[in-house]
Amino acid sequence: MDAMHDSNAFPGPITGDELRTLLGGHPPLVDGILDPDAQITPNGVDLTVAEVAWIAADRPGRLDFDNSARRLPDTEVIAWKKGGLVLPPGAYVIRYAERVNLPHDVLALGRPRSSLLRCGAYLGSAVWDAGYSGRGQGLLVVYHPAGLELVERARILQLIFFRLKGKTAGYRGDFQGEGT
Repeated sequence: MDAMHDSNAFPGPITGDELRTLLGGHPPLVDGILDPDAQITPNGVDLTVAEVAWIAADRPGRLDFDNSARRLPDTEVIAWKKGGLVLPPGAYVIRYAERVNLPHDVLALGRPRSSLLRCGAYLGSAVWDAGYSGRGQGLLVVYHPAGLELVERARILQLIFFRLKGKTAGYRGDFQGEGT
């Protein structure tokens, strides 16, 4: 059987009953969902915005091979205003409101909601490694010249979960437990 027809070659996302079982587990796959009817989608879970931060322009971030010289740029959280924020074009770090708790045999991929793209903005997300637990962050880039109006707890990212063929040692990086 070729890889295109082998169901073990690339298992699809976790959906339906399996997703609901994981969401009801201890700890839940995603904790802090405001409205399950709105946030649980046919293919994953929508995460919402808790914080938006400016990325300081005074010094660049630094990346290296082993993280011994890694330096993240400073950020400054923007206080929510009644009715939300109007973000001018630029780059922002956002923190999600929900806490994600990935078992050691589940990874997740985040994709921006299509409504965000249609507003002229993009949300970048890294791989959510098996074993990670925390309130992650993403990079929001506003391209539209008029900016983006953003309301607190707006649904912004769809997280899609995949079951691995086996358990991993699990995520042990610096961001484990972030945002708690």
